[in-house]
Amino acid sequence: MSGADLTPRTDLMSGGDLTPRTVVVVPAYNESEALPGVLAELDAEVPDLDVVVVDDGSADGTDRVARSAGVVCVRLPFNMGLGGALRTGFRYAVDRGYDRVVQVDGDGQHRAAHVQRLLDAMDEGADLVIGNRFAGGDYRVGRTRSLAMALLRLEVRALCRRRYRDPSSGFRGIAEPLLSVFAAEYPVEFMESVESLVAATRAGYRVVEVPVEMDRRVSGVPSTRGVHLAYHYARLAVSLVSRPHRFPARETVADS
Repeated sequence: MSGADLTPRTDLMSGGDLTPRTVVVVPAYNESEALPGVLAELDAEVPDLDVVVVDDGSADGTDRVARSAGVVCVRLPFNMGLGGALRTGFRYAVDRGYDRVVQVDGDGQHRAAHVQRLLDAMDEGADLVIGNRFAGGDYRVGRTRSLAMALLRLEVRALCRRRYRDPSSGFRGIAEPLLSVFAAEYPVEFMESVESLVAATRAGYRVVEVPVEMDRRVSGVPSTRGVHLAYHYARLAVSLVSRPHRFPARETVADS
């Protein structure tokens, strides 16, 4: 783990309880094949955590799969994209008094066994925990994506004055007071993970990375590849400089 000196959070637990209430938010778009395994692993590894699936307008019965597994499912009427689905999940958590969220993809790549690493980092005072997929040394991406990610790391480092190895990782933990900010202001454009990381860092929230390992996605293919993916990387690079997403300062939110 890296980052600033962190102290355990004991002042933000719901109802004065020192045990934080945590919910796992699983955004899912047409993940009916992968979702049963994801939910089964979560139940086996972190059975005490609540789980909510945000069905992002799927057409394959993803919502039915979630409900048949006994978890809450919030179904969006049409596809809003990952950022919109995540903001919905964060809003769900805040409205129901949760203190923190663990974000797990619905495609089976994130290991439920590593959720505890995110929880431990939040226990130590982190507002945002990034699961670093590159720390284990076995995560590989294609040459084009690798180059784009390297350039993105350099830009993020220049903007944040901090080095992040995996700024686009979607395996995350988010704790109050940042959770309330995400519920209201989380970016919705593709690659929202990077925009939110930069905005959180620049606003003074406590961000750390922890090592995680990834599995291959169970089914389907990534929603963006090739030229489409290059366009989004280029859009993000320009957006981070020309119209950066801004969050209220941590001190302001924590004191309100």
